[in-house]
Amino acid sequence: MSGYFEPLTIGKLDLPNRLVMAPMTRNRAYGGLVSELTAEYYAQRASAGLIITEATQVSAIGQGYGLTPGLHTAEQVEAWRAVTDAVHAADGRIFAQLVHCGRIGHPSLYEDGALPVAPSAIASGQQMFTPDGMLDHPTPREMTVEDIAQTIDDFVAAARNAIEAGFDGVELHGANGFLLHQFLADTTNRRTDGYGGSLDARIRFTVEVVQAVVAAIGPERVGIRLSPGITFNGMAENDTVELYTALVGALAAIPLAYIHVFEILTRDITELIRAQWPGTLILCAHPTPESFPSRPEIGAEALSADVADAIAMAEPWLANPDLPDRIRAGGPYNVADKSTFYAGDHLGYTDYPTLNA
Repeated sequence: MSGYFEPLTIGKLDLPNRLVMAPMTRNRAYGGLVSELTAEYYAQRASAGLIITEATQVSAIGQGYGLTPGLHTAEQVEAWRAVTDAVHAADGRIFAQLVHCGRIGHPSLYEDGALPVAPSAIASGQQMFTPDGMLDHPTPREMTVEDIAQTIDDFVAAARNAIEAGFDGVELHGANGFLLHQFLADTTNRRTDGYGGSLDARIRFTVEVVQAVVAAIGPERVGIRLSPGITFNGMAENDTVELYTALVGALAAIPLAYIHVFEILTRDITELIRAQWPGTLILCAHPTPESFPSRPEIGAEALSADVADAIAMAEPWLANPDLPDRIRAGGPYNVADKSTFYAGDHLGYTDYPTLNA
């Protein structure tokens, strides 16, 4: 697996290896704020070539789950600065993943009890976990053109806040059934204005968000995550090949630090994007049903086949803060405790042992 340990430049960042820590929601942002425990968690994993944080909402209405962090208030910026300081002190590099969850939300999350918003008034058919039980996602309110413009401004403001908080850059969450993805898919975007209908209209919002954030903080500080064909959060795409051909073609005209592909049995689409995208490609590799969760050997195969420039993994990083050392040593690997993935305290968060321990 020596390919992991070749250096790589992403934007203006020189990465010491090609091992990327994938974004993982951990639901430990009590009061919407990251904490000293969060700083410890990420700093423990600073040997990654690049850390991408958990999804971080760009606005109050962009929140989709409880106990998730934001980057839209001064208090949140200050809290995140302790995290980036800790990662940089450990010689790490860190991007903030910025998200608007769109229809994946619930009025109970918002102070004014508003409905979540989406490109069209189509419910997800899914539920949100709460301490009091599961709640159905309601039918969202269809966004106006003014809402769309405000949301683009929210992404820009959050990106600027991320840089103020000390992040090396941001990753825009265009995957997993959240707002950008909802605009892309024909089953969730039934608009008849300039943001819906044709492929060019459905990709327009995502492209405009990318363009606005790039203009605000610089192309070398901006990446985007995509998940072609994914069915999470009630998603479906009837034209996946055509959709991502159009989107990546448009993104190729905008300088970006990278595209990050979350692959779900879609190696053919990954290869299509690889051929079309001129820049750096990060891959969370799941080429077969047996490849979940992704493992070091699966990513190494993708690097060897030149399907990607860097490999993002989730569970291996969650359970192995010293993952590069363990890969070099050929293991052994800690096994992730699924019961501690979400919420809680240090258990299953900062207490996984290193090889040295």
